[in-house]
Amino acid sequence: MTAHLPLPACCPDLTLHWPLPETLSGVVLISGSFDPQQLAPSDWSLCNIEPPASIQRSVAKRQAEFLAGRLCARQALQQLDRRLYVPAIGEDRAPVWPADVCGSITHSTGWAAAIVAPRTHWRGLGLDAESLLSHERASRLAGEILTADELARLQQLPEEQLALCVTLTFSIKEALFKALYPLVGKRFYFEDAQVLDWSIDGRVRLGLLCDLSEQWQHGAVLQGQFCLHDDHLLSLVAVAA
Repeated sequence: MTAHLPLPACCPDLTLHWPLPETLSGVVLISGSFDPQQLAPSDWSLCNIEPPASIQRSVAKRQAEFLAGRLCARQALQQLDRRLYVPAIGEDRAPVWPADVCGSITHSTGWAAAIVAPRTHWRGLGLDAESLLSHERASRLAGEILTADELARLQQLPEEQLALCVTLTFSIKEALFKALYPLVGKRFYFEDAQVLDWSIDGRVRLGLLCDLSEQWQHGAVLQGQFCLHDDHLLSLVAVAA
């Protein structure tokens, strides 16, 4: 699907699709490629999007990421219920969504996406995209990203799945944070959750290792999903209403 609103040369096409293995009712996902080298100062006025001061001061790569992510978010909301809305940046740096909508924005190298849904269906959505790590980089980062239990399970995997497992663990925990932070208002980190198990068909189970709220306590289990999309790994955690 091509957006009806003007799009800049740095992000010329937006697509409505669902690359993840399990479809979710009422959820809209929009993505698009972007090229920071094509970013022009006039793109902001063309798209009728006002960049925050912090973005105006940033490098072209960060500006293009922000613009592409907001274009995806605006198109997703328009697809959802025809409203025209661009999420601002909150004091905590998270996107500010309409009160009746939950959503998430992500970007990786040259690619951005946004996901939205009505709160009558979903309380929290966390979407994350990461470039797939090389085997060498994954080996170096495993000790920083994985818990002791996750590292033990990593040793039992076939060698060719190491990079995928480490990338997935990083990405799905980012998605978990995006899904839960708006609900609990409390920051947590890689060591505060762990992947309990995952399957090559894109299913993931996560467990909390800390208390975040009365509902979300140590031992709570959440479901996630992931897919490989071009050279990115896309992860999603959704909390039902």
